[in-house]
Amino acid sequence: MIDQRTAPYAALLLRVTISGYFIAALYGKFFLRGINAWWDGLVKAGYPEWVLAYTLSAEFASAILLLLGVYVRWVCLYTLPMMLGATHYWMVRKNFWFVEGGWAMPFAWSVMLLVQALLGDGALALKVPSLPWERGYKQRAAI
Repeated sequence: MIDQRTAPYAALLLRVTISGYFIAALYGKFFLRGINAWWDGLVKAGYPEWVLAYTLSAEFASAILLLLGVYVRWVCLYTLPMMLGATHYWMVRKNFWFVEGGWAMPFAWSVMLLVQALLGDGALALKVPSLPWERGYKQRAAI
């Protein structure tokens, strides 16, 4: 049974946690390691530059929009392929375990994105206009 009183706050907690992870990831890329080192390392590993641009756009969207509760479901679905790609990246290079920098963390992160997409915005989300494809769905659901 789902407790309708606390479920929106659970979604809020998950949303803020995921956003915090992306803020930390961006901080590491830009301030600790350096964006050029990150970018050049992945280009040398064989990734096309469009994948890196998509990665940064997904991370920025998740860091900012999830924190605010804006288009949460769609941001999570946009970011999910990037996290599955990160899971694959570490799967072929390392072991499973968190302590060895393996693929366990990006896989758990992917599951969290999927759960958030299923839950929706949660409490304290900013009210924004519906997207065009959502309007038709909401009208059909009201019938």
